[in-house]
Amino acid sequence: MPRPIQARIDLSALEYNLQVARRATGARIMAVIKAAAYGHGLLPAAEALAAADGFALLDLRDAARLRQAGFRQTILLLEGFFTPGDLPLAIEHDLSCVIHHAQQLAMLDSCPRRSALQVWLKVNTGMNRLGFALRDVPAVMEKLKRHSAVRDITLMTHFSHADEAAGVAAQMEVFETLAAPYRVARSLANSAALLRYPQTHADWVRPGIMLYGASPFGRGGAGQPNARQLGLKPAMTLHSHIISVREIAAGECIGYAGTFCASTPMRAGVVACGYADGYPRHAPTGTPVLVEGQRSRILGRVSMDMLSVDLSALPSADVGSPVTLWGEGLPVEEVARAADTISYELLCAVSGRVPLVY
Repeated sequence: MPRPIQARIDLSALEYNLQVARRATGARIMAVIKAAAYGHGLLPAAEALAAADGFALLDLRDAARLRQAGFRQTILLLEGFFTPGDLPLAIEHDLSCVIHHAQQLAMLDSCPRRSALQVWLKVNTGMNRLGFALRDVPAVMEKLKRHSAVRDITLMTHFSHADEAAGVAAQMEVFETLAAPYRVARSLANSAALLRYPQTHADWVRPGIMLYGASPFGRGGAGQPNARQLGLKPAMTLHSHIISVREIAAGECIGYAGTFCASTPMRAGVVACGYADGYPRHAPTGTPVLVEGQRSRILGRVSMDMLSVDLSALPSADVGSPVTLWGEGLPVEEVARAADTISYELLCAVSGRVPLVY
């Protein structure tokens, strides 16, 4: 018998969340499906998001898989190409490529065909991660306009604070001043900007986390809307079962290093889920779980293959009782907040040994 843990993926939730994005903007939607669609599975997620105008990801091989599966939308490589040897495959599969540093410009000179590439020119407006410095953009734009390999240019940037109080105003001002002389398509908005700042929508929006039914706003803490308040439906439910139950006497401790010790007699259950499955090892006692649909908490340190949960208020819970680690009924951002991380990390970290059940 297989271990009882699985990640249940509701593909209809992806379709629904795409429509939420569609209702929020008149721009074309570039669905971000990097990291195996945030852990949801590349091809099944792409099928569910087939109404999107384009897809964005990182890996050239994944982009080729989409083309081979019959997807004809724009497919954007968010980090572009890494070597001149990537260019023939990018051309073969009609991929759009982000250009964000001078070495990529030099690689373009080896492009084997004229007017072969749609290029997205990334500029650094304050994120200080990828993108050309503002002073370099005019020269880069002119080079791309004249380059024989380039057939189309989109100007793009990425917001560093769209999900936080600082917002996007400073970066928007920089981008609008920079982009004013150019008659090209523009792309700025991630999930948070799409939902919160309509002025950022431009020609293309790039929703990611919201498509999977999680809030892009911080960790869903005080003053920040959670997924339900945003009208989003969770697509992934990480689900397992209790595989052992024991009585814990007052003063006894649970798990490695005994980080939780019972102050009174209690019942504890062991769940088939651990950090090798992608559950965060640093999640502390008190991180919420659902047992038989009722809220409980984890106890002690998460192990490689198991974690313990409090059954003191759940007398009917026993071996075989279902446990929801996050998803339907328990927002992933709430678990992430308790574990001092973000929902993106939890969804992407679900390991390959956890079956995805669609």
